[in-house]
This record gives sequence, structure tokens and C-alpha cells, in this order.
Amino acid sequence: MSQNRTINIGISDQDRASIAQGLSHLLADSYTLYLQTHNFHWNVTGPQFRELHLMFEEHYTELATAVDEIAERIRTLGYPAPGTYKAFAELSSIKEVDGVPAPTEMLVLLTEAHEQVVRTCREVLGKAQEADDESSASLISDRMVIHEKTAWMLRSML
Repeated sequence: MSQNRTINIGISDQDRASIAQGLSHLLADSYTLYLQTHNFHWNVTGPQFRELHLMFEEHYTELATAVDEIAERIRTLGYPAPGTYKAFAELSSIKEVDGVPAPTEMLVLLTEAHEQVVRTCREVLGKAQEADDESSASLISDRMVIHEKTAWMLRSML
């Protein structure tokens, strides 16, 4: 018995493609932020070491779950999820950090990266809402709440 490969979930092919592309950017931003946060977790030093080390671990653990959810939504829409460093580098709005910044600079960089993820969310949220794709809109909206709150908490430490 052959599988029906047509996707008929009430979202046009064009809208599914557009949303999947936006979600691919969100995935790339989220994965880049995950790597940056994990890097800072490993390399932070100084008087706030324990506090920052543990906080960064909480953040990258949450992001690890998030990237899986975003990738699975892209697959649900019928498109391959990007999954290589090359693809993420091409798609991400977040630039990689060279070297090991000071702890305060880590906080600044992570705040800016979380704010960038929020802006990426806003871009793709509009596409999902226009297409009546409540599943993607809900996922994106939930991500926005987390990144806005995380950015606020990081800013509060500066």
C-alpha cells in the first residue's frame, strides 16, 4: 500500500512553504543561540561563575527542547528541517562569537541574541497568522514569551 504524500491540513502549499522557511530561520537562530549559550556555560569565569554557569545550563537545556519542536513543526508542514552548521550559518541572524568574552559581555551578547530571536519570531508569526496556521502561531508565540522573559532577566543582571 503506497502512502499518500499530499499534505492537506487546510494550509496552501505556498503558505506552508513560506511558514517553513520562516521557521527554518527561527530554528537557525535558536540553534545558534543554543551553541552560544553552551559555549558561555563552559567558559564563564569570575565572581559570578556559579550563578552564570547554572543559569546558562538552564537556558541551553530549554533551547535544546525548543530546536526539536521547531524542526518537527517544519517537518509537519512537509519540508526538510535544516540541520547542518553550514545551513544554520546561512540562515541565522545571530553571529558567532570569537574567543571567550568577559562575563558581562556574555550577558550583553545573550540579551541581544534573545532579542533577535524575538524579532525573528515576529516575522514568521505574521506569516502563520495570515495562513490561519494556529499550530505554528502557537509554537512561535510560546517561543516569543520565553525569549522576551529571558532577555529581561539577562538585562536585569547588567
